[in-house]
Amino acid sequence: MQGLGTDIPIAKMEARAAEAADLLRLLANERRLVLLCHLIREGEITVGGLAERLGLSQPALSQHLGKLREDGLVATRRSGTTIHYRVADERVLRVLRVMHDLFCH
Repeated sequence: MQGLGTDIPIAKMEARAAEAADLLRLLANERRLVLLCHLIREGEITVGGLAERLGLSQPALSQHLGKLREDGLVATRRSGTTIHYRVADERVLRVLRVMHDLFCH
């Protein structure tokens, strides 16, 4: 495909395709996608704040956040007994900006 980095060696392209597919699998879940959009919009938000905005139970939300944290897409900051979440992977920001341009305008 013209304009998509055709100068990249095939082996590297295949390895990166697997990495891209892993990221897209995480983003393919509607709840996680909306969750990440809220984190991008807010910058940083607590579990309680996310649960309220998403209308999810804390156990369901914790499961999604755990998966995203395990894969390095979100990070946490503790303030006393409160845990704040934020997007930690620049690729997520870039992909969601493109998706926002495609689907939210």
